Amino acid sequence: MKKREPVSKIMTTEVVTVNRGDALSKARQLFESHHVHHLPVVSGDELVGIIAWSDLMRIAFGDLGSQDERSLDAILDHMFELEKVMQADPISIESHQTIGEAAAKLRSGDYHSLPVVEGKKLVGILTSSDLIGYLADLL
Repeated sequence: MKKREPVSKIMTTEVVTVNRGDALSKARQLFESHHVHHLPVVSGDELVGIIAWSDLMRIAFGDLGSQDERSLDAILDHMFELEKVMQADPISIESHQTIGEAAAKLRSGDYHSLPVVEGKKLVGILTSSDLIGYLADLL
């Protein structure tokens, strides 16, 4: 296994992000339109947080999920702020760190993605699906 290869070899570089000041409805719309489960939250190009689809599901209660999209977005934006729902200062990994280190971080935590950074600048994202795909290709 090539666990010493850098995560930059398998990370996704075209990352869908949401800006720190954006409405929560924008995150919901990005999840749906891009079919992703994790959105790094940025301020400029600096990583400041992450929000997962499951974070939105946790706050969807009662009949909230049965609303049409416009109503749902209005409710989300009225009741919640992105910064209150996101995970601030998420666990991340540097682009030069190894795939083995990434696997160890994913294994030890209760999360399924690692924003990839160079310093504080977001340069990619590595998900558990990326790692599984990489491992499957080795078999």
